[in-house]
Amino acid sequence: MDPVVITIFVAALVVVFLVASTVRIVPQARRYNIERFGRYRRTLQPGLNLVVPVADRINTKLDVREQVYSSDPRPVITEDNLVVNIDTVLYYQITDPRAAAYEVADYLQAIDQLTVTTLRNVIGSMDLEETLTSREEINSRLRAVLDDATGKWGIRVNRVEIKAIDPPHTIKEAMEKQMRAERDKRAAILHAEGERQAKILTAEGTRQKDILEAQGTQQAVILRADGEAKAVELVFQAVHRNNADPKVLAYKYLETLPHLAGSDNNTFWVIPGELTEAVRTVTRAFGDESAAGPAKPVPSEEEATADVGDASDDVRIPQLDAGSTVSLDAATAADEAEKQAAAAVSDAKAEAEAAKSPQVPRRGRTSGN
Repeated sequence: MDPVVITIFVAALVVVFLVASTVRIVPQARRYNIERFGRYRRTLQPGLNLVVPVADRINTKLDVREQVYSSDPRPVITEDNLVVNIDTVLYYQITDPRAAAYEVADYLQAIDQLTVTTLRNVIGSMDLEETLTSREEINSRLRAVLDDATGKWGIRVNRVEIKAIDPPHTIKEAMEKQMRAERDKRAAILHAEGERQAKILTAEGTRQKDILEAQGTQQAVILRADGEAKAVELVFQAVHRNNADPKVLAYKYLETLPHLAGSDNNTFWVIPGELTEAVRTVTRAFGDESAAGPAKPVPSEEEATADVGDASDDVRIPQLDAGSTVSLDAATAADEAEKQAAAAVSDAKAEAEAAKSPQVPRRGRTSGN
């Protein structure tokens, strides 16, 4: 082979090597630290960069994106002498590649040891319950200490989170029992509160029901009284408008007497003193006193007592129409009415005597009991 060709080929290889050593392409979010003859020269930015061949070399390649570092659980003693295992999660970012490469040998190990030391200082001033409920305070104190210490290393701590706090097994069982008792207490309180509200609502509903029923009864009584008053007023007006004579009134008076004894709740009833006058008026209505004949004797009390049961059932007062004429048996009807009235008086007396003397047997009642 020709020596000239070999020389050209060797020169071409040297040129290619020099060009390859001169050009450095840095990816996005990466930083390269360049040393020239062992001394820091500069940091290459993303893109195409030119360096001096042989003299310049890349010392460290760093990633400037935010990164996550999770530490292993570390035992920490609380203020009440309980050992808990705590593991943390650290979010950090390299802000100065030169300081991260030359100010600390291993920034991850340094951050981990600093986190453990700070945790022991913070947790050592808290008891277990405060430790479990004060995660935000612990995180903020950890971040303040780490951010201040890692600033000179060219690292910014963005966030520190406690991933887990594991107390001893016996403490977990005690906490579970306490939580179960607390839940049972809240359940009992809620159940009692519900029953109380239910009773209050039931009592309120009963009260409203009683009030409404009382108001309805009141309105019914008022309306019934108004109706009876209007009925009495209409009867009164009808009587005065038709100019009813004393004979009709006496007849209606006698017609009302059997209704007084027709109730099942009455044990005795009183014969008013105007009964004789009413009988006489009815008698005159059915015929002359002279045509009526001599009055028959009133039966004795023994006979009235013996026949009072049959007499109370047989009392029937004949109806009197205003437009009807007097029949030929008016005298007989008047005598019958007088006899029935006398029997009713005797019956009332017998009932009064029987009420005063229980030993005397009563053979009949006019009340129907």
